[in-house]
Amino acid sequence: MCGLVARLAALIRVDAIWLATAPLDMRAGTDTALARVVQVFGCARPHHAYLFANKRANRIKVLVHDGIGIWLLARRLNRGRFTWVEEGRPHHALTREQLDALVIGLPWQRIGELGVITVA
Repeated sequence: MCGLVARLAALIRVDAIWLATAPLDMRAGTDTALARVVQVFGCARPHHAYLFANKRANRIKVLVHDGIGIWLLARRLNRGRFTWVEEGRPHHALTREQLDALVIGLPWQRIGELGVITVA
């Protein structure tokens, strides 16, 4: 999916990436996923991507509003799980680098400012 994300980014402008903490039933189609985006985020904004995982975190769906229509992508891992967040806040903002790490199974929370090491 990393290559797919890169190709998608070349086709579709994505200005913001949002990760929902509550699980989504992976049988959900475009309309159901869009309804969940509106429920969790208030609206589906153009050029924003919204990520959801199932309860086991071995599948994700990404809904992207490109300003004209909706794209819905899915990824399933044959082994392992995606690194996800605990339910607490309803959503988190991600950077492009964090998204790239998430879709290949790396600990995306350690990318960027959260990965800085300091000496006390």
